[in-house]
Amino acid sequence: MMDIQDDALLRYSRQIMLPQVGYEGQAKLLESHALVIGLGGLGCPIALYLAAAGVGELTLADFDTVELSNLQRQIAHTTESLGANKALSAKRACLALNPHIQINTATEKLANKRLLELIAKADIVLDASDNYTTRFAINDACIQQKKPLISGAAIRMEAQISVFKGYLTDKPCYRCLYTPEGHDDETCSESGVLAPIVGVAGSIQSVEAIKVLLGLGEDLSGQLLLFDALAMDWRKLKLPKDPACPTCKRD
Repeated sequence: MMDIQDDALLRYSRQIMLPQVGYEGQAKLLESHALVIGLGGLGCPIALYLAAAGVGELTLADFDTVELSNLQRQIAHTTESLGANKALSAKRACLALNPHIQINTATEKLANKRLLELIAKADIVLDASDNYTTRFAINDACIQQKKPLISGAAIRMEAQISVFKGYLTDKPCYRCLYTPEGHDDETCSESGVLAPIVGVAGSIQSVEAIKVLLGLGEDLSGQLLLFDALAMDWRKLKLPKDPACPTCKRD
């Protein structure tokens, strides 16, 4: 187990005080590696909170660049980041918050082989992408590599979050919830989004990631958490495994 230095004990003291975390749990976080795919509205709070919480290694993946319209909700980027790659911009923000962790970046579009390589090296994967094609590819690669997937989405004034462990016999995957057919990629640029909604979803993804890494409580695997900000309503739906799912079904 990693030995936590005195300055780190102070930095993470509020977490270490939690009986569910403690010294051993914080040491485990420091030895963990999380892959965050997409450093937009969801990925920014995910990266910042995981960095602050002391996840020892982060890999941030995004090929896009920061635009002015992003700054309304993508809180790891600043006006000075305009035109910069989002993964590199988020890395700077995370290291400014916690310079004692390792941060890797992937600034290219992730083809299947590269995606599999990144997922194979991580302990957990957080999908903060904004299109179904990418989400399906991440899901399939996570099943192949047997890695837990923390998925989130937000648009307008609504958000949804789940944890997918489709490599397990009794747990669903992302394709058990959605099929590739009949889903348009409705984006924030087309439909809009209230700025804090992505923060709510990304923060919960961070919570679920830490819970999964430490084996705490009950995660959202097999459940779909829905948030309606207009009604300030939270709903949790059961999500069963689809026995006919082409990706995670068992022969």
